[in-house]
Amino acid sequence: MRLALVTEGMIHRSLDDLMGWLDENVAEIRDLEIGTGGYSPLGHSPLDLSAQERQAWHARLAGRGYRVAAFNVSGNPLHPNDAIARRHDADLRRTIELAGELGVERIVAMSGCPAAGPEPSSAPHFAANAWLPDYAGVAAWQWENRVRPYWEEINELVTRVSPGLTICLELHPGAHVYNVETFLRLHAVAPAIAVNLDPSHLFWQQMDPLAVVGRLGPLVGYAHAKDVRYNEGELALHGLLDSRWPGDPANIPWDFAAVGHGAHELAWWQAFRAALERDTSAPFMSVEHEDRLVAPEAGIATSAVLLARAGAAP
Repeated sequence: MRLALVTEGMIHRSLDDLMGWLDENVAEIRDLEIGTGGYSPLGHSPLDLSAQERQAWHARLAGRGYRVAAFNVSGNPLHPNDAIARRHDADLRRTIELAGELGVERIVAMSGCPAAGPEPSSAPHFAANAWLPDYAGVAAWQWENRVRPYWEEINELVTRVSPGLTICLELHPGAHVYNVETFLRLHAVAPAIAVNLDPSHLFWQQMDPLAVVGRLGPLVGYAHAKDVRYNEGELALHGLLDSRWPGDPANIPWDFAAVGHGAHELAWWQAFRAALERDTSAPFMSVEHEDRLVAPEAGIATSAVLLARAGAAP
């Protein structure tokens, strides 16, 4: 397994500057996960380049000893706002074509989340559960009318355009597909779709990433490396669903943390990396920096060192 970097965390640097910084400071990372739309910024992306310029962009990375681990087009192509949905859908389809052109075998994405029903709406509705009668049937309507038809179509596109490509959906609350049950239902109708396993999103839901790896096995096609930190006093009072996130990280129950700065130490990351290498089809574990208490350069460097140690022979 190779370590990669979600370059969004370093979007304040140009791509050439970022590669220079990695050369000098983070020898463990030579693979890059590049944002190509959706919610991901385009500052490092070749998406809007011509075919010839895309090839030159790719050759420039290779010439400096880097390769593309994945393109990241995480967004909401099912958004009830048509303008947002069309843009995110177009970004995904264009990224599929881009990956095929450049021989990139992984795309990181999200399933999206539609409205609660057929009536016009300006906002997605995340129907995690029918705790109250108002929410009953919402998830079933979304699945049958929006989620399943859309991803069946994308699955057919991938099979036709780039059969060696795998789209890896991040199990992310707020998206329709966010846990094992919702993913397996989708995979049954769209087998070109795998999982991008980011343990941080599982931690704060009180899921066990190692158990998820054990259940999904080779259906895990990619992984992110990011931790969480907990504020136990706030957690005791307000719980994991506290709506102040992403407020002041000192006063909310949980927040994202760089590897080495969160709740899980080296032994856990050793077990996680070993499980990924043993049981999944994920060729990369990609450092994603979203720690608001640690500078990106510091968080990426310390994450890479710890993750490299996690993969070292005992």
